[in-house]
Amino acid sequence: MEITIQAAVQKIQEAKSITFLTGAGVSTPSGVPDYRSLKGIYHGIEAPEYLLSIDCLNQEPEKFYTFVKTLYHPTAEPNVIHQKMAALERRKPVWIVSQNIDGLHQAAGSQHLVNFHGSLYNCHCRKCEQTVPWQEYLKSDRHENCGGQIRPGIVLYGEGFTDDTIRQAIQAVNVSDLLVIVGTSFQVHPFCDLIYEKNEKTAVLAINRTPIHIPTLHEFVEVDGSTVFEQL
Repeated sequence: MEITIQAAVQKIQEAKSITFLTGAGVSTPSGVPDYRSLKGIYHGIEAPEYLLSIDCLNQEPEKFYTFVKTLYHPTAEPNVIHQKMAALERRKPVWIVSQNIDGLHQAAGSQHLVNFHGSLYNCHCRKCEQTVPWQEYLKSDRHENCGGQIRPGIVLYGEGFTDDTIRQAIQAVNVSDLLVIVGTSFQVHPFCDLIYEKNEKTAVLAINRTPIHIPTLHEFVEVDGSTVFEQL
């Protein structure tokens, strides 16, 4: 059922506990491109999933490195959506489970956060396993200490998720009174499967520019998330 922006605001304000499931649309107001729109990262690129795969990292590391560097937007700052979610966390139980790898939820101050797909800003050397600052990674994908290959701590196509990540995400979904899907078409597995881990009594609200088709969806608002969060 489609509801008004004000009704969505009221539901978020009145909920005793909330878990937000966030996607790329949450960060587009910060100048971070999404993936699949006409202005998205994948637009015009052949086989973009391969470029973000473990196979590409292993077999064509230079091609992987050239592409993944385009995903970094270190000057981007949290927008009103990130900020209001962090502010809500200071007032009541709030969890965020995010597909985003841009670090903006952390920058806004959210602490009850599951980075489901990891973060571009956590890098390490595959040879010596030492943590490497992301600033060094943007200069070279080779570790100056040992010559090993550096990679960002994101989940690539062809890689699995850790048990700990899945467990934390399921727990976050299961404990909330209100589940709010924001800025995602909710089609990427296994992220979209988290909806089936919710408590039977948990209400589901979606805030997205395009419709989301899931059987457990209760209410939705077809707008950019900023429009709702600016009124919180």
